Formats: sequence, structure tokens, C-alpha cells
Amino acid sequence: MTAYGFAHLHRTSTHADIRTYLERIQATLDPFAGRFVVHGPPAEVLEGAWPGAMVLIEFPGLAEARAWYDSPAYQAILRLRTDHVPGDVVLVEGVGPGYDPAVRAPGPHAG
Repeated sequence: MTAYGFAHLHRTSTHADIRTYLERIQATLDPFAGRFVVHGPPAEVLEGAWPGAMVLIEFPGLAEARAWYDSPAYQAILRLRTDHVPGDVVLVEGVGPGYDPAVRAPGPHAG
């Protein structure tokens, strides 16, 4: 099942370390078939507030997403970002074709 690495970056930085991080991150993703789906443009906020930027990276599955994050190659560059850009990062499994959101509704289910 497809999985995603999602980051909500609370602020951005022009620090030289960030440029190095961005130059090196794709090489850390390639062995795990990771690819950027969304990378930092401002969002059109329709409800609530969304300060900062978002990043969404797609992986073939949760195992690949976790293996990428834990990999020596990614861990070697991680502080280049975390030292300058605070944020929240989560790994989450996607839903498959035919997913029915009603299965998450509270109470008895019809059908």
C-alpha cells in the first residue's frame, strides 16, 4: 500500500545548509523509490490557518518510507534541515482503490 512522508515546516530558511540538504535529498530517496508529490509551495488555505510550508513524499509502502527515514544516507543530512527549519514530520499509509470513508464513521454501519 502506498505510503507518504508528510512534513509541515513551520518556517523556511535560506541557510546554506538547506541548499545542501535540498541538493542531497533526492539521492537518499532513490533507493527507496521515494518521490516528491508536493514540495513547499504556499497552500491555498480554505479553513483554519496553515503557517509555513508542506512537503509530501510518496513511497511504495510504509516499510520503504521508514527504511528511507532511518537510512544512514538520510540521517547524515537530516540535521541540515532540522537545525534551521522546525516542523512536524509523519509517515502515514495511504488508502487503496475503492476506499470507503464511511467505514470510519462512528456508530453502526449500514450495508
